[in-house]
Amino acid sequence: MSDAINRPVEILLVEDNEGDVFLTKKAFRKAKFANNIHVAADGEVALEMLFKKERYVDLATPDIILLDINLPKKDGKQVLKEIKENESLRRTPVVILTSSKADKDIFESYDLQASGYIVKPVNLENFCEVALAIEDFWFKTVILPNECKG
Repeated sequence: MSDAINRPVEILLVEDNEGDVFLTKKAFRKAKFANNIHVAADGEVALEMLFKKERYVDLATPDIILLDINLPKKDGKQVLKEIKENESLRRTPVVILTSSKADKDIFESYDLQASGYIVKPVNLENFCEVALAIEDFWFKTVILPNECKG
């Protein structure tokens, strides 16, 4: 993990499928870095968490957001748009983690400034590989805005 982050990495997983939530949490428990995963089961709850509404006022701001596209109430693209329009959140990496391989979804996600697009793995072993790739890239390789000095 980057030397600048000396605390658990805060991850917001926006996912409505309980099986995928289970696999993602299990994969990140096997990761080499300490992390806290917070889950929003729909787009509206995700935005409440991100904008620290009511019961989420004390929730840590995520270091990275893993966002499904197909969500109830507000879909992932709507959530991504609102994140990127918000001055305090727009630099937060948002990685689309979805089952969709549709070109339209990929193009639209990048047009809305997604940081990356990953098709959901189908088993735990592959979820673990994705978690490791996220760790290596986002927390060992790149410099995140919250690590910048002044």
